[in-house]
Amino acid sequence: MKDEKHPTTSKADGPLPNGGVGRDRCGRFAAGNPGGPGNPQARQVARLRSAMLDAVTTKDMAEITRQLVEMAKGGNVAAIREVFSRCLGKPIEADLLDRLSDLEATVNKMEDDDGVAIAS
Repeated sequence: MKDEKHPTTSKADGPLPNGGVGRDRCGRFAAGNPGGPGNPQARQVARLRSAMLDAVTTKDMAEITRQLVEMAKGGNVAAIREVFSRCLGKPIEADLLDRLSDLEATVNKMEDDDGVAIAS
C-alpha cells in the first residue's frame, strides 16, 4: 500500500537496515521508531529553575522590575527594549498593515481555473 503523502514510499518497506536508526526509504522516522533521548539537560534545567523560583519572592520581582524601569528611564536601551517587550509585546513591522491590504487586494483579484472569482 502506497503512502498518499509520499507515493514513492510503501508502508511495507519498514525501516532501512542502516544501523538501526529507524528511518524509511525517504529518511522519515518509520513506524515503531522509539525516538531520541530527548534533551539530556532537561532534568538539570528543571531543578535549577525550581531552585531559582524558590529563591525569588514577589517582593524581589517588584524591586527588580522597579530597577529595570529606572534603568529604562535613564536611557539604557537594553532596559527600554525589555520593558517595552514585556509590557507591549514584540513589535510588528511598521508596514504590516499595508502589506496585508496588498495581499487582500491580490486575493480578491484571483480567479479559479474556470474564471470564477475565488474571494468576494
